[in-house]
Amino acid sequence: MVKIEINGQSIRAREGSMLIDVADDAGIAIPRFCYHKKLSVAANCRMCLVEVAGAPKTLPACATPVTDGMKVMTKSPKALAAQKSVMEFLLINHPLDCPICDQGGECELQDVSMLYGQDISRFNEGKRIVGDRDIGSLVQTDMTRCIHCTRCVRFGKEVAGIMELGATGRGEHMEIGTYVAKAMVSELSGNIIDLCPVGALTSKPYRYTARAWELQATPSIAIHDGLGSHTFIHHKQGEVKRVVPRENEAINEVWLSDRDRFSYTGLTQNRLTHPMRKVDGVWHQVDWESALTEIAALLNGQLSQDANSFGALISPTATAEEMYLLQKLLKAKGCYNIDHRLHQQDFSADAANVMPYLPMPIEQVEKVKAALLIGSFLRHEQPLLNQRLRKATQMRAKIMAINPVDFDFNYRLSAKSIVSMQDMTKVLAGLARTLAGEQALSANESALLVDVVVDANVQKMAEQLRVDGDKLIILGQIAQSHPAFGRLMQLASLVARLSGAQLTWLPEAGNSLGACLVGAQAEGTALNAAQMLKQGMKNWLLWGVDPAKDALLPEAHALSGRVIAVSAIDTPELRAVSDWLLPIAAFGEAAGSYINANATWQFATVALHSPGEAKPGWKVLRVLGNLMGLSGFEFVSIDEVTQEAKATAKVVQADMHQALMDITTPVAAFNGLARVAQLPMYASDMIVRNALPLQQHEHAGQALLRANPEDVSATQTEISLLLPDGSKQVYAVVADVRVARGNIVAPISLLPGLPADSFVFAA
Repeated sequence: MVKIEINGQSIRAREGSMLIDVADDAGIAIPRFCYHKKLSVAANCRMCLVEVAGAPKTLPACATPVTDGMKVMTKSPKALAAQKSVMEFLLINHPLDCPICDQGGECELQDVSMLYGQDISRFNEGKRIVGDRDIGSLVQTDMTRCIHCTRCVRFGKEVAGIMELGATGRGEHMEIGTYVAKAMVSELSGNIIDLCPVGALTSKPYRYTARAWELQATPSIAIHDGLGSHTFIHHKQGEVKRVVPRENEAINEVWLSDRDRFSYTGLTQNRLTHPMRKVDGVWHQVDWESALTEIAALLNGQLSQDANSFGALISPTATAEEMYLLQKLLKAKGCYNIDHRLHQQDFSADAANVMPYLPMPIEQVEKVKAALLIGSFLRHEQPLLNQRLRKATQMRAKIMAINPVDFDFNYRLSAKSIVSMQDMTKVLAGLARTLAGEQALSANESALLVDVVVDANVQKMAEQLRVDGDKLIILGQIAQSHPAFGRLMQLASLVARLSGAQLTWLPEAGNSLGACLVGAQAEGTALNAAQMLKQGMKNWLLWGVDPAKDALLPEAHALSGRVIAVSAIDTPELRAVSDWLLPIAAFGEAAGSYINANATWQFATVALHSPGEAKPGWKVLRVLGNLMGLSGFEFVSIDEVTQEAKATAKVVQADMHQALMDITTPVAAFNGLARVAQLPMYASDMIVRNALPLQQHEHAGQALLRANPEDVSATQTEISLLLPDGSKQVYAVVADVRVARGNIVAPISLLPGLPADSFVFAA
């Protein structure tokens, strides 16, 4: 520690710290444009020039390390003259379009120019004009306003891991943009909107819809992945205008994924606003009282007669309170068939009571020395957790992957094994055997290592997993959809034990872990989601679920029996299978809890009213419970529901290795062509699929079948390719997608790097 003086104030600081950081910690304001605490130092705007005693000229505070005895003046005549000169140069080419700029009212350039700018300009020549770039459906460009701070460029290179933006030209002819005309594809691209200190990069969906000072900000929680990122919902007159990150170093730092940032656009269209009842194939609007009274009578009758004939599927993005009350209502009538795991095929690991849980703090992930990804494209599944891993690679951590597809990560993998779905268990078993060496294994552990593959990649992974320090093994979404997920869990747990790593099965959505904790999943002899769909139930309750698009199995396309659908979004597929449609509030419109991957309960408050007659889900269930004559549904406020749910919630099982080893269920055999069931990032739930700007993105998840060229030429199975002109062309390819996903007709993309006997269908 050293002692310095800023504006006469004595301050102790760590030697080598940058002057601007020390001043910020002491509450001393220094103007800046290019500096950002999460980015590297560029020192190119020069707005932070300050006077340092003994220095012949002013120095940039962002690039000047503190030394013992340093005396700094930020408001001296010399410092102010330098700052005002820089301000004058920055404003030379800046357009005077503040009245129509979306950044107006929250613009750093406006704020700083009020303090350091002049009321007249001495520049008489013509201002430069820069053409705007179309970089996609999410970010709007007005590059004439750009002041060349390069924050967006550094963000792409250092944080997002994709250098999509760069600078061309010199001086006032310098331009920021993509090297070739193309859209940005980064899953974190929206963060450049927050980083831009002027109005050069703004939100395209938000454009011209509101002024900053008209907005109200309500703190909330992101619901589309397992991190539970902290957000602010900005709304005006009962409508969400934008969602921005709320700083939380332990979870999302200052960033937000595009899915969480722009999914709000799905709240403004195709909303279900009134209770609906289908009679003889025709939909009729009904009132809440008659709808709930009729449904309560139906539930009482059917559940009393045959509780096993009823099944409930609930979205993992529902609040913990909704999940808790729904399972409480069903179990009070003897029905335990409730599940949220719509993309899972193998449930054999349920016997070990495993849960999707991250055993280390989220911020600790960036400090691991090694990590192994199994069946995971983490970049699209959990963008901000993947960003933490990318930071670990910058500290020389070794990241490895066992995947059925050679995914495009935004960091270099130190080792990878790209094998077919069938061979994933063999490679993982080979890794466990290599790590075991001469160690003694239990009988159950040894039984797992019968069919193994050991090659150079496996040996390299074993070597890197032996490194000292924190290590993490992650099973991703593709592993969870694997036909032998239970065996993958067992083998991953054995690898974790032998290497000293921690094991996590990542939660798919905002409340995947919450559903496990409050009992909203099949247990014991109850039917899980796959069993319900295959067996077919006489009565269904769908909560925030569109089975045709949310469930993996093809049986979800044609539900039989009575179907009660409770949803915020109205879709043709939901109308086709349902008998009742009940409107509920979406995120931001109702309070509720979300439990993130670290098992942290986070509460989101109400930001705005629901459209039409939509009601908070917990209130619908409370009234339904009362109409059914059930005890324990006399809640007055959601706080009472939250307290009861917390009090009865299960405890996460930290050490599950022995329980996994005790499972002796044989692995289901699957030969021939196997589907890689990849869930597209922007098709994860009903609200995201309803968000038009996200659906216009490259990663929207339109039906696309990818296959190895060798498999395409070898198989006799046919599929129809629908051409843009409406005609059809028949191809001999790996599988009939109409069997895999209803009646979807998908284009075909050949993927030479795909292992044989595999095909990828993402939709």
